[in-house]
Amino acid sequence: MRGSPTDRRPTTRRRRLRGTAVAAAPAVLMLPLLGAAPPESQAPPESQSTSSSARLQGAFAAAAAEYQVPRSVLLGVSYLQSRWDAHGGAPSVTGGYGPMHLTDARTALAEAPHHSEGAEDPRGDGSRPPLRPEADLPENAELPSRLRTLPRAAELTGLPAETLRTDAEANVAGGAALLAAAQRELGREPSADPADWYGAVARFSGADDRATAAAYANEVFAVIRDGAHRVTDAGQRVTLPAEPRLAPGKGQLTRAGLRAAAADGTECPRTVSCEWIPAPYEEFGDKDYGNHDLADRPASQSIRYIVVHDTEGTWDTTLKLVQDPTYVSWHYSLRSTDGHIAQHVKNKDVAWHAGNWYVNAKSIGLEHEGFLASPDAWYTEAMYRTSARLVKYLAAKYRVPLDRQHILGHDTVPGTTTATIPGMHTDPGPYWDWRHYFELLGRPFGPTAGQNSRLVTILPDYADNRPEFTGCVSGGQPCAVHGSSAVRLYSEPDTSSPLIKDIGLRPDGSPSTIDVNDLGSRVSTGQQYAVAERRGAWTAIWYLGQKAWFHNPAAQRTAVGAAGLVVTPRKDLAEIPVYGRAYPEKEAYPTDVPAQAVSPLPYKLLKGQRYVVGDRLKSEYYYAVSFDTSGHKVVRGDDVYYEIQFGHRVAFVRAADVRVLPVI
Repeated sequence: MRGSPTDRRPTTRRRRLRGTAVAAAPAVLMLPLLGAAPPESQAPPESQSTSSSARLQGAFAAAAAEYQVPRSVLLGVSYLQSRWDAHGGAPSVTGGYGPMHLTDARTALAEAPHHSEGAEDPRGDGSRPPLRPEADLPENAELPSRLRTLPRAAELTGLPAETLRTDAEANVAGGAALLAAAQRELGREPSADPADWYGAVARFSGADDRATAAAYANEVFAVIRDGAHRVTDAGQRVTLPAEPRLAPGKGQLTRAGLRAAAADGTECPRTVSCEWIPAPYEEFGDKDYGNHDLADRPASQSIRYIVVHDTEGTWDTTLKLVQDPTYVSWHYSLRSTDGHIAQHVKNKDVAWHAGNWYVNAKSIGLEHEGFLASPDAWYTEAMYRTSARLVKYLAAKYRVPLDRQHILGHDTVPGTTTATIPGMHTDPGPYWDWRHYFELLGRPFGPTAGQNSRLVTILPDYADNRPEFTGCVSGGQPCAVHGSSAVRLYSEPDTSSPLIKDIGLRPDGSPSTIDVNDLGSRVSTGQQYAVAERRGAWTAIWYLGQKAWFHNPAAQRTAVGAAGLVVTPRKDLAEIPVYGRAYPEKEAYPTDVPAQAVSPLPYKLLKGQRYVVGDRLKSEYYYAVSFDTSGHKVVRGDDVYYEIQFGHRVAFVRAADVRVLPVI
């Protein structure tokens, strides 16, 4: 059993290395809702076809003919990998290149810079000493074959590896060669019928178990049946005609020699592949334990949040870390190349992942695989779709609203106290495509009020919104040009004016920067704010107690009108405190549970300012500092809080301090 909070000694742990941000495939057209026919299945306007934009379409046709792979199969696989985007030759978070996501992880890792991570305590529980484990990441470890498909494609095509990484048309040929090789390895002849390629598509995923390979193939053939079309990040229009009657031969997978994954005990939707790889709940050392806390959610306390993370490490390393009792934990890991899911902690239990104990006690954490430190890398469509299916399932099961106040990025979780703010993590970062993600969740962002409403939802076009960032490469050089969910904030309606300051991140009052990990002066897609003022093409919002401006021209809106509830200080108060957690008042704690300080953050919500309400919450604290669960208690107070969108991160204010007003 752990000692009391006054006699607990910090233990020596291994620190986990994490990536700080990730990138997503740019969204140009509306993506399909899960389980629904995609808008992309509609035929594109003929007037938009040009000889230039037909180049990639022609590359798919040429590669299909050369390697005797049905064009629809090649297009369907590429769509699930990258949505046909080339990303300017930049690698994905698992070292995949080009429209076919050909992987060369060793090269990508060697070229990536390494970033220092924040000093966040993943538990964020003030009743215990800080937990900052370190990770032993193996150097020069052998990478699995799914992370080395580009060298194999180079062997099959005779094309140089560099060409396959940087030339989209060559990359398509490499993908076709890999599909043809997979078909041969299954003992099957080339066929013009897409239905005959189910096994080869499953093998292309790189999955080592039958359930994941089948789930990947099913998703590819669903894309082929529905059809798709879009304009890629390079301006190429690509079309996949729908084949609604396509019925692949799923029995082909029996020859693939794949293992059966241990799915018993998992809490996942049936439409994904899910494996149970438990995180240990064990005692060790001097009355220490790890790597999570047992609980009885939602019976004992509600689950109100789902937190989206990214992680620094290959899949194998990620699984190694979460199975270490001296390490930290999260509920699910998701694999980038094929969308496979591993569950580690039961949803009833509390994982140590978000750096804020209040959020941890009321959330489920999802870690998305990625080992590159370069935050302008990107995730596959397979990852996005699987993640969205899981989140949609969990949100329905636990009644978690599908909005940005409840589906949190780790970068929107608040620090618990003033001292913790600078060390909070910044993943998944400005390149995570929240617009696309919520389209897949079936809750696309859009206007819910007129354009002159006093509330706005941040909604830039991901592909066209390309703010400059630094910090992706050494030497302070600009990051690669990339679509983004982030919108920059200025102190005046002028891009030459200073950026908004964040006194939590920089108590000395120094200005915010455009570093990719600096959250002090930016908002993100789907977040909602109260309008403070409008001047021409500029809109000001209330943000961290200040008036913050962003460019919002009528010809290309950065935000759309919204309706909802806002809070403002009571009429008799000039300012009110803002908190990073909704803890009970001192009187609510029983004698055997140390009262937790209700510590305000360094910000103030001033009279006349308004902030959008995300939730109304009763104060709560989960006391769980010992391996023996008999002493665990949920403390509930009389104080009530409102969760608000205060800056880039959410925050909490006491209901007794504010008035709640509707804005329509």
